[in-house]
Amino acid sequence: MSEGSRAMRRALKAPIHVYRKFISPLKPPTCRFYPTCSAYALEAIERHGAAKGGWLAAKRIARCHPFHPGGYDPVPEKLP
Repeated sequence: MSEGSRAMRRALKAPIHVYRKFISPLKPPTCRFYPTCSAYALEAIERHGAAKGGWLAAKRIARCHPFHPGGYDPVPEKLP
């Protein structure tokens, strides 16, 4: 993994860590999915890289609304 790729992953994951540490504790638990959207985003970015992991996280967050049933939704495995 190149240094640029590592830096991009850190840059995308930093606001998620801030959200989990400072904002999430102030709100009641409302996530419709397991793992939570923030955990999903961190894992997707780590497993698939900044571009694809960020896209997967954005798609997941777009599905997080009252009209979606939610449930178990793991990060897809990385294909060889």
